[in-house]
Amino acid sequence: MLKIIPFFFLISSLTLQAQQKNLDAVTIQLVREGVALAAQTTQTISCDFTQQKEMSMLKDQIISRGKFFFKKEQSLRWEYTYPFSYLIVIHNDEVTIRSDDNVTKFSAQTNKVFTEINRIILGSIRGTILNDSSFSTSFYPANTGYLVKLVPLSPGLRENLTKIMIFFNRTDFTVDKLELYEQAGDYTIIDFSEKKINAPLPDQTFLLD
Repeated sequence: MLKIIPFFFLISSLTLQAQQKNLDAVTIQLVREGVALAAQTTQTISCDFTQQKEMSMLKDQIISRGKFFFKKEQSLRWEYTYPFSYLIVIHNDEVTIRSDDNVTKFSAQTNKVFTEINRIILGSIRGTILNDSSFSTSFYPANTGYLVKLVPLSPGLRENLTKIMIFFNRTDFTVDKLELYEQAGDYTIIDFSEKKINAPLPDQTFLLD
């Protein structure tokens, strides 16, 4: 299970600059509406990702790369291709993990932390997390779009996460970058690139033998 840590247990503080101001009410409404429309019209996402993981117990950062696939409603595929081969597939709440020749399957509902992280990832992609009462939400300008900062309110989430930073693209309101920060001071940053929206994506993408 050590290899799953880079994806699921994230986070420290690349804090907002003190002079950065919240978006005004009109722009916040624009962002909410744009994200909601993108969520409604996006059926599939295929893209590359680069993941940067910082852990206090390690001297160097962990840099990983791979492919990401999403299909509405609850299908995710994280395929790590560098520096190791590792695959996580979530389909209809069933989780399949393949590391080397070992395959493990379990229900996401049987693991409370996994369930919350899965909800956060899906909510970020679909935009529903912006209306999640489990977080306080603030909006800021970003270089290529908009930054939404979410701070957990529920005690369960706050045990692990201090904040989540979601960077939405200014043009299509899809997620360009996701940052998650842990209580322990560790963090994970995931950059998405080469995005293909609503390209055909067969169900077999989320099924492993």
